[in-house]
Amino acid sequence: MTDSSLPQDRAVTDSPFLRACRREPVPHTPVWFMRQAGRSLPEYRALRAGTAMLDACARPDMVTEITLQPVRRHHVDAAIYFSDIVVPLKAIGVDVDIKPGVGPVVAHPIRSHADLKQLRPLEPDDVSYVTEAIGMITAELGATPLIGFAGAPFTLASYLIEGGPSRNHEHTKAMMYGEPQLFHALLERLSGITAAFLDVQIRAGASAVQLFDSWVGALAPADYRRSILPHSAKVFEAVAHHGVPRIHFGVGTGELLGLLSEAGADVVGADWRVPLDEAARRIGGGKAVQGNLDPAVLFAPTAAVEEQAAKVLDAAAGLPGHIFNLGHGVLPDTDPDALTRLTAFVHERTAR
Repeated sequence: MTDSSLPQDRAVTDSPFLRACRREPVPHTPVWFMRQAGRSLPEYRALRAGTAMLDACARPDMVTEITLQPVRRHHVDAAIYFSDIVVPLKAIGVDVDIKPGVGPVVAHPIRSHADLKQLRPLEPDDVSYVTEAIGMITAELGATPLIGFAGAPFTLASYLIEGGPSRNHEHTKAMMYGEPQLFHALLERLSGITAAFLDVQIRAGASAVQLFDSWVGALAPADYRRSILPHSAKVFEAVAHHGVPRIHFGVGTGELLGLLSEAGADVVGADWRVPLDEAARRIGGGKAVQGNLDPAVLFAPTAAVEEQAAKVLDAAAGLPGHIFNLGHGVLPDTDPDALTRLTAFVHERTAR
């Protein structure tokens, strides 16, 4: 993984992934996969056996190994830091746990102004294990960039208000419409916590960061513009001075792509529901585009996977700055070899 012909910082800066983020010419279309580290890998399952998710996230040795596993196996163009979007909430004392088969569960949902006292500002010492882990990871990655990440204010708010995953986000929307001052106060606190968490990762050595707004596709554009965009924009603005690429991604956000772009990211990810050329049109000029193969395609035969991947690449032809990714995370039962083959296919087909 290491390119000994260049100093590490220069080698990372010149990597295909970061060049694509900056919309510069690349030797091939760079590839990485959301959730590339995790349940689809047998070596991950073996390492994590008997260790709770949030405990694993606080162990630098385990985080380092899990982050590196897909880079070794798949030869992707970037690593993504192994963590979870609720880690900063846990770090400031929120009673949250990740229940297998369910997801994040919050013991005391936020439904009133008094409940906001659960959310204090995040300090670097709260997540010292993140700084330690990123130092260990970047020492091993060499020329391969590391992507840091965090959950966006709306998605974190949804978990905190609902008490866990939700199909309809009824409590969240009820607060947004019925108690807008409380909703704004909650997202204001979360934007500060999220920005601080990204800042820690960048200062420790992350070469790019991605803001995941997993549930924001549940909102109409007018609601996003009024109630969400200012808070996501605050996060991106808070880390802009570092000069690292900032990526924004949400699921089911075809109608929101222009607004996600407006929030301030340098790269906008699209899920599989919108063809990539149309996604780029909606995102607008001056932004790199990430995506967007349907994760379920990987369960098809290799020839079919390559056919669908070629359609994504054809839709991206002529776009300055394309990063190949799935339209959401790797599904747990995905054959790891399918990801390795897909990475090689994209590299070979786009070699310049």
